[in-house]
Amino acid sequence: MKKKLLLCIAGVMIGTMALTGCGSSSSKGPKVSIVGSTTVSEPMEQLAEKYKETVPDANIEVQGNGSSAGIKAVADGTADMGMSSRELSEEEKGLGLTETVIAHDAIAVVVNTTNEVTNLTKEQIKDIYEGKITNWSQVGGKDENIIVVTREAGSGTRGAFEELLGLLTTDKASTIIDRALVSEGTGSIMATVASKENAIGYISLGYRNETVKLVEVDGVMPSAETVLANEYMISRPLLLLTSNNTSDEAKALLDYIVGAEGQSVIAEKYIPINQ
Repeated sequence: MKKKLLLCIAGVMIGTMALTGCGSSSSKGPKVSIVGSTTVSEPMEQLAEKYKETVPDANIEVQGNGSSAGIKAVADGTADMGMSSRELSEEEKGLGLTETVIAHDAIAVVVNTTNEVTNLTKEQIKDIYEGKITNWSQVGGKDENIIVVTREAGSGTRGAFEELLGLLTTDKASTIIDRALVSEGTGSIMATVASKENAIGYISLGYRNETVKLVEVDGVMPSAETVLANEYMISRPLLLLTSNNTSDEAKALLDYIVGAEGQSVIAEKYIPINQ
């Protein structure tokens, strides 16, 4: 009886170890938490999956909730890495974070495919978003009121767009008109512009599809070539942010991302740093 009891206990212990993964080669390593820009999060998820082919026990969690949130998360230690689709502010630069450029991106200005306008100056775009130009006829289009579409506050794409177009007051308040339609995410911006004939919006070039039309800015079409040649001026770096407390696992992933294989994944949507 005693022997049977011991065998039973041993069986339970072995079963428990199997369920919990104790001693198993399939157990996951320490979690790497990556938080921030929704623009960066999609390729980051693809990079994570590709990285797991090389490091099968990698445990990577990606959460897209905006550049500002990602910068804050890595600064206060709640994330291993932050994703940002805009330059850091002077205040954020004082947090002591390390910035690594993983790609470059153009912020493309888009209109409905039926819109006759093909080119706008940076000043005209700024005036449209500030409500100084309100009708398409003022910039060579039809006599129709312009519907302004923007991203939500905290979006890295919006932050970069505001910075590059001068759509901020001296105390960094946005000057985009209050009546602008707010769309959360690139897909939502494109859907709104595609469904409203007189709308104008801005998106990450890597996500543009045929439902919307690209507009030249100062006579230059956004592309990898014009960004790298410093000809298309509404462009930005895509950043990963780390701190002094960043784990070795996260550092290894970062090395992979800036390496040849990681950059080949980046190139599917964005402009790689080694181009």
